[in-house]
Amino acid sequence: MTQPDGTRPDIVLIHCHDLGRWLSCYGMPSVPSPNLERFAGNATVFDNAHAAAPLCSPARGALFTGLSPHQNGVQGLAHDAWRYRENVLTAPEHLHELGYRSTLIGLQHEHVDPDVLGYDEVAGAGFLPRAHQVVDAAHGWLSAQPPREARAPLFAAIGVWEVHRPWPESDYTPADPAEVEVPAFLPDTPETRRDIAAFHGSIRQLDEAMGRLFEALDSTLDPTHTLIMFTTDHGTAFPRAKSTLYDAGTGVSLLVRPPTAWGEAPARVDNIASHVDILPTLLEVAGGPINPALEGRSLVPLLAAAEPPAADDRVIFTEKTYHDNYDPKRAVRTRDFALIRNFTPGPKLALSLDLEHSPTRQGMGDAHLEERDMTELYDRRVDPHELNNVFDQPEYQEVQIRLLEALDEWMTTTRDPLLEGPIQPPKHRSRATDALPPLATHATTSISGVSS
Repeated sequence: MTQPDGTRPDIVLIHCHDLGRWLSCYGMPSVPSPNLERFAGNATVFDNAHAAAPLCSPARGALFTGLSPHQNGVQGLAHDAWRYRENVLTAPEHLHELGYRSTLIGLQHEHVDPDVLGYDEVAGAGFLPRAHQVVDAAHGWLSAQPPREARAPLFAAIGVWEVHRPWPESDYTPADPAEVEVPAFLPDTPETRRDIAAFHGSIRQLDEAMGRLFEALDSTLDPTHTLIMFTTDHGTAFPRAKSTLYDAGTGVSLLVRPPTAWGEAPARVDNIASHVDILPTLLEVAGGPINPALEGRSLVPLLAAAEPPAADDRVIFTEKTYHDNYDPKRAVRTRDFALIRNFTPGPKLALSLDLEHSPTRQGMGDAHLEERDMTELYDRRVDPHELNNVFDQPEYQEVQIRLLEALDEWMTTTRDPLLEGPIQPPKHRSRATDALPPLATHATTSISGVSS
């Protein structure tokens, strides 16, 4: 995409943990997020954006490669030894080829070693960097950058730990449990309200840090030629959200503020979008060609639309393979429907450990342990929280066939290994795996300095 003055924008991608769409700008007025709401008021807000997976490393892997987890290789958590395939390129590597200089500030969860991800610089590193700590590091890095005319365009990925569990009062001030909103997919119990109140405390701290970060970005980078994107990896850490393929599990916040040179007014877009669209978007913004190997599509036409985009019948795909255990499932969704295929028997909800130990779990009973349906279909027009499975109901036969065919075609085209049977866990990483060459076997020197 050619800018009006021939310049290419700096790009800032901000990503947090486990937020879903729990922000006041997404219709949850009790959530303490005024700074993100203010940012959204000057941005394009995507109301129907989804992660490619409902857990951290696979979600982030898709976000940064434009490929689904089974294509890029990260089908489970990075600290469980899942890795990118050797020939998969990340966003900083793609942008490097277009002349961008890239940096990672704060959190990533694609690999145990951030230095292998293709960034020119890793600043403010740390596996669990808190939001204010990351903003401090970002401000220092931004302040040290040369003037725009004296450097290459920048790509900065800025990641924060919040709002991942736990949310202790020693770190976050909880809200009043009586004032929080309980979504329809959760039981409205004292335990749930206490849990959500603690969650609000973490969101408040995230929002305060984001306010500081937006100020730092606007004071050091020129908003005229800077694109800022805010998103999260996947849905919130509550039962029937994180680690599921329901809307609450893959639905994400996605706020994009284009360069003011584009002259675009703030807007809301309800067209369905996916995290695999992010890399194609960044490549178009950076002036690169369309890459047919990527699964997504550029969102630039939706950012630069002269009028609200027309509704379309696009389908997107999401997946889960491993979290705490093997739980393979795939899903296809449109604006109006979501179809989920479970590939192994199991409970309706296989809770990850952080959810199993949550206050919400303590008050929800055991109905989620009942046997799951192997195929699920939800009519989002009347059931936006996806609670009523209508698969096999006669009036949905055409929808069933269409979505099952779409899912099968996608899995076949992308060579999903699940079609060949159970997917094995990756080889355990150890000192002997991915190691440096062995130490030379010539004579060594003892601590006392005497050769042995």
